[in-house]
Amino acid sequence: MTAKSLSPVADPATQTVPPEAVYPGAVDPHHPAPVLPKGFEAQADELITHYPVSKRSASLPLLHLWQETFGYISPEGIKWIAAKLDLQPINVLELVTFYPMFRQHPAGKIQIKVCRTLSCALGGGYSLCDYFREKCKVGEPDAHGLAISPDGKYSVEFVECLAACGTAPVMMINDDFYENVTRQRADELLLKYTA
Repeated sequence: MTAKSLSPVADPATQTVPPEAVYPGAVDPHHPAPVLPKGFEAQADELITHYPVSKRSASLPLLHLWQETFGYISPEGIKWIAAKLDLQPINVLELVTFYPMFRQHPAGKIQIKVCRTLSCALGGGYSLCDYFREKCKVGEPDAHGLAISPDGKYSVEFVECLAACGTAPVMMINDDFYENVTRQRADELLLKYTA
């Protein structure tokens, strides 16, 4: 193969591909376009001050702030963060698509995450996840592994190791961690989070 037959490589920093072209359908009718809450921009500005050498270094903290505030990283979030840091949207999108902790699509208001790693799989994690899907009426997971109820209230998904292998199956509801979850305990938890 000669150098002439190779396709030229574009510098990603010069590309202006809009985020919605990369992952279309990220807008969900249950989650309207975000409106920045009071104090959000001031909080973002304060985070940026921690990185005086390069504002670009504040990309990850701003992505975390956006996701904590809105539940996922929307195309609008990518554009806003890129503009705030004087970057191209692709520079922010590449972080969102690389790190698995960033969610690119809306989740339910009550997020149920069941561990599927070996100990939890052997301890009943798969049947527990199926049980939550049935009880929350979420249906089958989408291409991102997320199953959302029609009203947007619940989402159920598998996650990788939650680091409590000795007490399997383990899970999280929003940011709360639970161990040794049986079907009876699952019913109790659903009542707790719907009350």
